[in-house]
Amino acid sequence: MKTRKYIFVVGGVISGVGKGVTTSSVGKILQSHGYRVTAMKIDPYVNIDAGTMNPTEHGEVFVLKDGDETDQDMGNYERFLGHPLSRDNYMTTGRVYLSVIQKERALAYKGKCVEVVPHIPHEVIDRINNACDKANAEIVIIEVGGTVGEYQNVLFLEAARMLKIKNPDDVLFAIVSYLPTPSKVGEMKTKPTQYAVRTLNAAGIQPDFIIARSDVALDNKRKEKLALFCSVQPDGVISAPDVDSIYDIPGNFEKDKLGEKILKRLKLKSRGRSSDWKNWEAFARKAHNGKEEVRIAVVGKYFDTGDYVLSDAYLSIIEALKYSAIAQGKKAKLVWLSATSFEGNTKESKRHLAELSSFDGILVPGGFGARGVEGKLSVIRYARENRIPYFGICYGMQLAVIEYARNVLGLKDATTREIDPKSKHLIIDIMEGQKENIEKGNLGGSMRLGAYEAVLKKGSIARTAYGQDKIVERHRHRFEVNPEYVATLEENGLIFSGKSPNGMLMEIAELPKSVHPFFLGTQFHPEFEARPLSPHPIFTAFIKSAVTRGKKK
Repeated sequence: MKTRKYIFVVGGVISGVGKGVTTSSVGKILQSHGYRVTAMKIDPYVNIDAGTMNPTEHGEVFVLKDGDETDQDMGNYERFLGHPLSRDNYMTTGRVYLSVIQKERALAYKGKCVEVVPHIPHEVIDRINNACDKANAEIVIIEVGGTVGEYQNVLFLEAARMLKIKNPDDVLFAIVSYLPTPSKVGEMKTKPTQYAVRTLNAAGIQPDFIIARSDVALDNKRKEKLALFCSVQPDGVISAPDVDSIYDIPGNFEKDKLGEKILKRLKLKSRGRSSDWKNWEAFARKAHNGKEEVRIAVVGKYFDTGDYVLSDAYLSIIEALKYSAIAQGKKAKLVWLSATSFEGNTKESKRHLAELSSFDGILVPGGFGARGVEGKLSVIRYARENRIPYFGICYGMQLAVIEYARNVLGLKDATTREIDPKSKHLIIDIMEGQKENIEKGNLGGSMRLGAYEAVLKKGSIARTAYGQDKIVERHRHRFEVNPEYVATLEENGLIFSGKSPNGMLMEIAELPKSVHPFFLGTQFHPEFEARPLSPHPIFTAFIKSAVTRGKKK
């Protein structure tokens, strides 16, 4: 095999500057030049995985096929590169330290004194190479979480520095840094980025590229200034202004011929553009063409963080809705509604419910806990009784089953063990294999996670959407529809159109089209499989139904 190439992407000045989409875009570009590419995320958290992190602070937990709970950037990598990644592509500080400690306990270091340096950086390098081996990649792009200057990512930068010393022609560094334009000054400022690069220099690293994030495109004067004061080649300053869609970013980078520049510095040649690149460009253009909106209400609880609304908790759902809307020539207009605003028998909650009629579709995403549940149940009932297209994901499916049990079967105390374990009618109960985990407090990384097969019922909405009898989808849950109530629910009109191969786990619940145009919930998370060039069939079926409602309105 030819020499492996490494590209490290770090951030400067502010968090959330766009390292993830930069990593994804660079990967897409190099992939389009004919190279086998993989991407990795290094999270500086001591958490072993992202599953125990608060989604309102950290954003969505993205679940890989193999069940690893990861950072949402892993979702971007998969969506841009178009192929699944594994747990080898994700590491945290906690995961790295745990591995080193376990090796030390097993005498893997053969009596040496195990130290933070060099053993932690060596473990990081080993993990990077292992991910490359598993993916059979020629180029690996590694996103280092956090911002340059933070204590938490120092050891990851040290690993990158060591790798560069050993392989000087095979390692590149790019810093994605923010250039503010203070409103009262009226001039774009390069000084914060200069300090960020100087801080990176202090870690022994000189960037090859500065990806200059800003409100507007950089002018030549700023490019020249950054190149001079940051010791970067003039063509290494890449303008990355705000764009309407993240899917414009690869094309925007290519305006500066970023792909060619990277290949030149890595002493590689383009193998010619792939047809996939043309498809990507066509998708990016189409993303701007939808003039008619399809209005979707997303009713959740992971929104509020201080005075701001954080939609990153549902990032994959947002993108999946966009892909299916774009495929229909529409623009998905998403409105975030807090579930708590629908709770209680008040004039205000009734007014909020009535306002749902203005939407073309309603989606209730996954979640945990009791907060906002009664509000979600009210929304689900309103959607069912008023024939508004409804899509429930994970908890959104479980609550749809509970709502049906309460208001159609008449089981008024129907609920989930997660909320009230003493209820007479536990429509949603703990999975048998999860009871021991709960009792022992073994909660991290112990849910039903990753890809599982399901069998679909002929003639159902789900079977029609997928166009096949069997599917494989990704899961993240501890609770399930209680098997004791399945027969009664089915006898009263609810269809479980997707079940596990042994028939014990209910994977999809829906109402027949003769009763409701689209009322469907999935126990799994279909959003994790949605891709720009291949929208997810269930999301597409939901959007089509919402579009039909919009036309009738």
